Amino acid sequence: MTKIKLCGMMAPEDVTAACELGADMVGFILTDGFRRSVSHEAFTRMRSILDGHTAKAVGVFVDEPIEAVLRYADMLDMIQLHGSEDDNYIKAVGAASGKPVIKAFKVKSTEDIADARKSAADFVLLDSGTGTGMTFDHTLIEGIDRTFFLAGGLTADNVAGAIEKIRPYAVDVSSSLETGGHKDRSKMTEFVRAVRGKER
Repeated sequence: MTKIKLCGMMAPEDVTAACELGADMVGFILTDGFRRSVSHEAFTRMRSILDGHTAKAVGVFVDEPIEAVLRYADMLDMIQLHGSEDDNYIKAVGAASGKPVIKAFKVKSTEDIADARKSAADFVLLDSGTGTGMTFDHTLIEGIDRTFFLAGGLTADNVAGAIEKIRPYAVDVSSSLETGGHKDRSKMTEFVRAVRGKER
C-alpha cells in the first residue's frame, strides 16, 4: 500500500486532521526562512498531537548544521534533507540520530535520477523543486531501482494515475492541500481518499 506523507504542517488542527485521515507521515519544516517554517516551540506542541497515533513525524531541514538537526532528533521518526547535503552529511546525520534519512532530489534530467540512485540515504524523494506545486517529467523515473517518495504537483486529481504508473513507496504533498496559504481539511480528505480509493 502506498504511504501518504502530508507535509508543511503549520497549525495543530492540520496535524489533527492528518492523523484522523490516516496519514502515514506528517512533515514539519524545521529550517527557518520558508513560508511553512515552524518554530521549535510550535513544533513541540504539534508533535504532541501525534502521541497515540500511528503517523510518523518527519522533520524537514535545508542545509542545517548537524547539531541543529540533532536538536530535534528525539522527537522525530524520520529526517528529511532538502538542500545540498552530500553523502558524508547524510551518513553522519543517520549515525548520530539513529533515524532513517530521506534525501530530496530536484528532478530535471536523468542525471538527477542517477544521483538519487547512488544516494546514501535510506529513502530518496523525487521532486520538482521546493514546494513549487509543479510536476516534473515522470518518464525520467522509469527504471529506478530503489525505494522512493514521489512529490511535486500531486493533487487529488492526478495522484491515483501517478501511483498506477510509477509505483512509488510513498506520495508527498503540501501545496495542493492549501487554500489561501493554509491547509484545507477538505483538500486533505480528497487527497487521502484518492490514494486509498486507488488501492481498494
